[in-house]
Amino acid sequence: MAMQRICHINDITEGTSRGFRGEGFTVFAVRKDEQLYLYHNRCPHLGVELEWVEDQFLDYEGCLIQCATHGALFTIEGGRCVGGPCLGETLQAAEFTIKDDLVWLLQ
Repeated sequence: MAMQRICHINDITEGTSRGFRGEGFTVFAVRKDEQLYLYHNRCPHLGVELEWVEDQFLDYEGCLIQCATHGALFTIEGGRCVGGPCLGETLQAAEFTIKDDLVWLLQ
């Protein structure tokens, strides 16, 4: 399994989100309650990327992941759609590991 370096763990602060692109991948990370969540940047409704503004994947309260195209809302902790046109579907989690404070995408 190949590994792609994403960032340093401290590059994603509590309550924020950040997108990452590389050869063959587009993912975003969210840090909540000191846990890191990593998802592929694709809405299950139309397959579009979730953000319109760079690194803004969360709703205005910072409690849910929001698709900017149709307003679908997803839980941070599992990526399940709780509102919008893809209700009940989920974001695709990206496998990752953290080694020496670096976040690595597993491909």
